[in-house]
Amino acid sequence: MAVGTYRSRADRIIDAVLYAALAVFSLAALFPLYYVAVSSITPLKELLQQGGFVLWPTSVTFEAYGSIFDSPVVPQALKISVFVTVVGTALNLTMTTLVAYPLSRKPMPGRSAFIVAIVFTMLFSGGLIPLYLVVHALGLINTVWALIIPGLVSSFNMLIMKTYFENLPAEIEEAAIVDGCGDVQVLWRIVIPLSLPIMATLGLFYGVGHWNAYFAGIMYINDRSLYPIQVVLRNLIQSPSVSQDLMMQNAETLQLVAPETVKMATVVVATLPVLVVYPFLQKFFMKGMLLGSIKG
Repeated sequence: MAVGTYRSRADRIIDAVLYAALAVFSLAALFPLYYVAVSSITPLKELLQQGGFVLWPTSVTFEAYGSIFDSPVVPQALKISVFVTVVGTALNLTMTTLVAYPLSRKPMPGRSAFIVAIVFTMLFSGGLIPLYLVVHALGLINTVWALIIPGLVSSFNMLIMKTYFENLPAEIEEAAIVDGCGDVQVLWRIVIPLSLPIMATLGLFYGVGHWNAYFAGIMYINDRSLYPIQVVLRNLIQSPSVSQDLMMQNAETLQLVAPETVKMATVVVATLPVLVVYPFLQKFFMKGMLLGSIKG
């Protein structure tokens, strides 16, 4: 037997317990997603027969998805959410980089004071009412920019990026400066290409935050045509009349799906983009978090 491969009975028992616990936790996390997906394609007749709970449907219908996309409400909300997520994430990364890079350079005058001021905002804030008054004074109420500009830079994400920049080899930047590059050229040609892992990680944070945000939509948006998908989903769950309005676009839908099925289909539509994008960024996720972790 090779050295280091022997495992005692107690070790095997502990491994079995850990695997069993992980299996239970994984099932607890995945089952709600499975139940929502199954409920969104289950016909009304079968739901009534099974008392509203179906583990595996005998027949499938996509009428609920047809009803939400036949109505202009959900497609318009998806357009708003996609715009806010794409444009907002791009602006977030741009502004976070422009703040983090100068603060990562130790020769910068007043660097410590700026960092203290930024950390102070993580501990104390003005509150919701002053924030609303600022957004109102800027004329952002009932515009999609109210969902982007107030949270343009996250102090926590900025500190992670700053620490990542500080860990980059200084020799590379010094060589670029010797070759005649200025600060902007060093940032664009050297620092950013070397920072793709942290960019992808923070981009995922910002993007998921924009996609799942609904509180800002409730606070700043009164125009229903500017509601993001999460606000529409919230209204759909809280008000049965909203799901009935979606179903009224097609009278046959009323005979095939229940209002709860329409809600489940909307949940799937609102969740699916994040589930699709995340696997492509996962390989950058752990690397970016470890290299950009804040040191004590």
